[in-house]
Amino acid sequence: MKRNATAVWNGTIKEGKGHLTTDSTVLNQTQYSFNSRFADGVGTNPEELMAAAHAGCFTMKLSLDLTEAGFNPESLETKASVTLDNGVITRSDLVLEASIPGITEEQFQQIAAGAKENCPVSKAYNVAISLTATLK
Repeated sequence: MKRNATAVWNGTIKEGKGHLTTDSTVLNQTQYSFNSRFADGVGTNPEELMAAAHAGCFTMKLSLDLTEAGFNPESLETKASVTLDNGVITRSDLVLEASIPGITEEQFQQIAAGAKENCPVSKAYNVAISLTATLK
């Protein structure tokens, strides 16, 4: 399976602008710029997209692992924060809130840790990854 995205950039790094489009058109000429990456400009940026990818992938992997362990999660909500420090992406921090009937705290933490280590995006990122998991 392959997924595709296209980036177009026009101009210099600070004054220029670009847009991103995915084959699914979920992103369809979605704007990004120096200001959307390094200030408070309108549009997205690579780190935000990496955070979205990590949150989505981890949450789906956790759902799979919970289901395989015999649990039916009511809700899983993950926030991912990707850090860009001096031009280097250094980490991705996952914060999970979950409602899962019948699971113990120990089972929950073990399954969540496994999902963090084994989701395809975690495996692709060469950065420190943390997880704070809270069972409601």
